[in-house]
Amino acid sequence: MSHTIITYDDARHRDRVMALWREIFGYPSAYNDPAFAIDRKIAVDDLFWVAEADEAVFGTVMAGYDGHRGWIYSMAVAPDQRGKGLGSRLLDHAIEALKRRGCVKVNLQILESNEAVRRFYEANGFTVEPRLSMGRVLD
Repeated sequence: MSHTIITYDDARHRDRVMALWREIFGYPSAYNDPAFAIDRKIAVDDLFWVAEADEAVFGTVMAGYDGHRGWIYSMAVAPDQRGKGLGSRLLDHAIEALKRRGCVKVNLQILESNEAVRRFYEANGFTVEPRLSMGRVLD
């Protein structure tokens, strides 16, 4: 199957992306609700891509860039498409877009317990950096 990586289009992709994210991520926290996350992202920029084939969405990646660092978010590949290079293609697509904006370093966060995802990112050139991740949910 040949996937095309294109910029997210809300009218075309919204329902299919939300279904994929619910399958992959689960989303126990309200601030991670797919509809909320999509609305917030498309209000800010277009660093959001989908991998599609035959009108179906098989993968997503979002990126962020603050002028200093780039970030990778919401990287998802349908389970039946894993191990075929689609995740690496999506990741490369996002990184190239960040480079074009002047980004010189890309960061991402994963759950420490997610060994499969860690191996994927390591195979794609990422290394574990000794950092403490902190967060604060805002009302």
